Amino acid sequence: MVSTPIFKYVEQGGTPVLQASGNWTVFSIRGLRRRRRLNRDRPPVRQEPRLIDITGVERLDTAGVLELLQLAGGGRDTPVRAREQGQADLFRVVQSHNVQTPSEPHVNWISNWLAEVGHSLVDIYLQIIALCDFFGEILVVTAGALAQPKRFRPSAIVRQMYEVWIAALAIVGVLCFLIGVVIAYQGVQQLRQFGAETFTVEAVGVGIFRELGVLLTAIIVAGRSGSAFTAQIGTMQVNQEVDAMRTIGLNPIEWLVLPRILALLLSMPLLVFWGNMAGLLGGAVACTIYLDFTFVQFFARLRDTVGIWNFYTGMIKAPVFGMIIAAIGCFEGLQVRGSAESVGQLTTRSVVESIFCVIVLDAVFSIIFLLAGV
Repeated sequence: MVSTPIFKYVEQGGTPVLQASGNWTVFSIRGLRRRRRLNRDRPPVRQEPRLIDITGVERLDTAGVLELLQLAGGGRDTPVRAREQGQADLFRVVQSHNVQTPSEPHVNWISNWLAEVGHSLVDIYLQIIALCDFFGEILVVTAGALAQPKRFRPSAIVRQMYEVWIAALAIVGVLCFLIGVVIAYQGVQQLRQFGAETFTVEAVGVGIFRELGVLLTAIIVAGRSGSAFTAQIGTMQVNQEVDAMRTIGLNPIEWLVLPRILALLLSMPLLVFWGNMAGLLGGAVACTIYLDFTFVQFFARLRDTVGIWNFYTGMIKAPVFGMIIAAIGCFEGLQVRGSAESVGQLTTRSVVESIFCVIVLDAVFSIIFLLAGV
């Protein structure tokens, strides 16, 4: 049966002493602190004990020593009176290694916020450097493939084009059609106040051709195809298939990245054209309902009032957006390390970065076209 640990505070010759007896082991001291809180015994002496008397202790281990030191105020230099030399040596060992845990420093929320902003800026800078390095590697591999056209794999490019183009026609068409309806409806409602509702045709045409058609298609492709590229290559990274390719002398950029970039580079203008037509069809349907236009009148006015350069500006952006989305998707896929959790995190990052870069590039194109007078 485990002996109960007993302790009391006494004064011997004017010196506060903590006397202990019984067994002070990890098993016997369980519940001691709870009993102390309930009993709330405080020592009759007002000072912390300057001596620990364990001559009455039968069994002792490090857990018991730590408990006795806490009862004595946790002093590292408190002397010990022991019955056995082994107990005194154990006390000295525990006291020499008994280091108080430093309190966690208080951090001002402003300093903490500034530190987080600084870390984020550094991460963004390093990410931009890594992306530029990746684009440079892609250009080198592409130049080598152009010098030796047999290195291109048409079958892989066609297979990727099916995934990013044919399989995406339905969702791009439906969403662009609905956006065309929304633009026409809002245009009619706002322009009718000024008796200029017929200008809704121009609003639909310019909005779809210059901005919304290509931008909406790029966002859909980033969320659909860009994330798929990251997940596919990331899974290969987790399964060490990319490392196996490097081991047998195959360049992952040439075999995995280049076909996907070329596929999206070729497919994006086709998808944007399809989205533009679907958006115009949605605008035409809305105008026939709200303006009593016929389809022939809608497209005739569109042809007469919307210049061809409005169409070209959107189509010029399409391949650039496609290349950026594919490159970022493949880049993040190659950054996957460790586990499936990394695949999910980098897939999310790929979509966010792709959409961010697309919007930034769209703003840059808008400034360039404005300066060029287009």
